Amino acid sequence: MLDHLTVVTHPLVQHKLTIMRNKETSTAGFRRLLREISLLLAYEVTRELDMTTATIQTPLREMQAPILDGKKLALISILRAGNGLLDGILELVPAARVGFIGLYRDPETLKPVQYYAKVPDALEDRLVIAVDPMLATGNSSAAAIDLLKEKGAKNIRFLCLLAAPEGVARMKEAHPDVPIVTAAVDECLDHHGYIVPGLGDAGDRMFGTK
Repeated sequence: MLDHLTVVTHPLVQHKLTIMRNKETSTAGFRRLLREISLLLAYEVTRELDMTTATIQTPLREMQAPILDGKKLALISILRAGNGLLDGILELVPAARVGFIGLYRDPETLKPVQYYAKVPDALEDRLVIAVDPMLATGNSSAAAIDLLKEKGAKNIRFLCLLAAPEGVARMKEAHPDVPIVTAAVDECLDHHGYIVPGLGDAGDRMFGTK
């Protein structure tokens, strides 16, 4: 079982994250790096997938070889920025089922408001990985996990690029059974609810919006 919080300190992850933090990095560069770093993070979040064996024939002889067991895992993108993490993970696990949860943060209350949800069936039988680049206040992430549990999910992990201590604490309080995998835990949130030093708004930087 993964720890509640896993920070991936691999040199390539940290190097790519530094380039993404730089405000001079272009939209195209940011998008490419996010895809690359998500693939690297996916190695960690899928480290303990269930395995079984199958009989195969190599060019030399028959053998019992390890393969993944159980239903295809489910990737759940927390819109819109979560979509930036999907590409890299799907390169690693192309057969994964994909779902989407639409949440936006009310700028006054910082509370999440749901506007869309469509997820794969049989979540109770799948490893479910919820993805969102930023774990800031943790309110949207906790709300997304609430919805996934209502849909039957029992084995859930949360993958993000950056986390704030406040978000990690909120998730641990709300969902202590959901491990978090991230590339870094930054200093704090500012009064707007942004991660500091952070990298700005991941969705805006990914899609070239303001």
